[in-house]
Amino acid sequence: MNRYKKLVVNSFIFTIGNLGMKLISLLLIPLYTYYLSTQQFGTADLVQTTLNLLYPIFTLSIADAVLRFVMDKSQDKNYVLNNAIVLVLLGNAFAWLLYPLLNVIFPFNAYLIYLYILLFTQSLNGVMMQFVKANGQVKIFASIGIIGSVTILVANILFLVFLHMGISGYLLSLIISDFVSFIILMSIGRVYQHLSISIDFLLIKAMTRYSIPLVPNALMWWIMGVSDRYFITFYLGLGANGLYAVANKIPNILSMLNFIFFPAWQISAIEEAKSKSKSAFYSNVFNVLATGMFVGTSLLLLFLKPIMRIVISPAFFKAWEYVPFLLVGVIFSTFANFLGTNYIAAKNTIGIFRTSIYGAAVNVGINVLLLPIMGTLGASISTMLSFLVIWLFRIAGTRSFITINMDIKKLIGNLSLIALQIVLLYINPPADALWQFVLFLLLLFINQKEIKLLYKKGAGLMAKR
Repeated sequence: MNRYKKLVVNSFIFTIGNLGMKLISLLLIPLYTYYLSTQQFGTADLVQTTLNLLYPIFTLSIADAVLRFVMDKSQDKNYVLNNAIVLVLLGNAFAWLLYPLLNVIFPFNAYLIYLYILLFTQSLNGVMMQFVKANGQVKIFASIGIIGSVTILVANILFLVFLHMGISGYLLSLIISDFVSFIILMSIGRVYQHLSISIDFLLIKAMTRYSIPLVPNALMWWIMGVSDRYFITFYLGLGANGLYAVANKIPNILSMLNFIFFPAWQISAIEEAKSKSKSAFYSNVFNVLATGMFVGTSLLLLFLKPIMRIVISPAFFKAWEYVPFLLVGVIFSTFANFLGTNYIAAKNTIGIFRTSIYGAAVNVGINVLLLPIMGTLGASISTMLSFLVIWLFRIAGTRSFITINMDIKKLIGNLSLIALQIVLLYINPPADALWQFVLFLLLLFINQKEIKLLYKKGAGLMAKR
């Protein structure tokens, strides 16, 4: 199959699953904001934030190694899966030994048992999800996302609306969703057919050599992406963290493009890693991806305030102020992740970690500087700048093994138009909506080449299926 066609076909499959998943996530926003207080939502978000911190530590990011090693035809994929599961089980056992310590450290000990259960279910499912994706079962991989989201929606309606279980109901819905995903992976995905008691210490050594540098990298991304919650809670309280958590739900709509694109892109990038024409292929894909991110951001800024008025309760409306810089942060994180995939394809995971350190340092420094002065808005600015720093360093760091030809003038033009939209949102001039729409049309105009290309390629390839 043509490499462009394979990328588009796989992206189309992931689109079906992730579009449904994100739509359900949107439906959950009003549910959470009406049935949880800002403090309750802040606490629930802090539990998930802590889970994101502990996950790479106790799993050694081994799920990332599963994807890369299963796609390596010189490896036995069954051995890769089974050895990864062994590492996950050992990591979870070690985590339980630290229960007394974590019970003292974290400010939500009433819900710590939920965190431990989620750590186990998500780490086990994570390994199996990457296995089915690398094994070519992309339809199953994509379908699990939407089925899991439907499960969360139904469970939340039951636990929050009817049983009024609050934070416990919120977290229990996540656990049930993971359990449903596990059943699908084992039955429809037939992962059970690949399970056996097989330990290969040489393979474990090779896999951990690949994945361990991704652990500090994941921690750096945690610092940039979600450590803001701890800073906000420390400086401003759980209520402010609840507002910030809601603000992050809107950029998640833009992140939908990432969920659609990157699972397919990882496969294509690894397969094309040794191709002589990979630079042209990577460059073409990046330019189309950049257009999608800019258009998506501009569109969300155009409708930001109406969306916030419709989907959330009035108590959370102030959260819109933090969204614009978070949206731009998603753009920069997407660009950084694109280049990060190049490191993975080249098996240069040290390079990923090195560049992430700079971004994490910027995030912490700016949080400490701006939060006492600007409040929660300072956290969104720090997130944006930290991802920008990583992207710039990765541009320089990946030049040794691949060249991405970026249209710098167009990048600057797009960012300038989006900056103007953000300014209009804050100053709220007369005919604000009209000016926002004009800027959106200008952005479409300067990206018309990539938009037409994307439409022709996508429509043409789908028509041939």
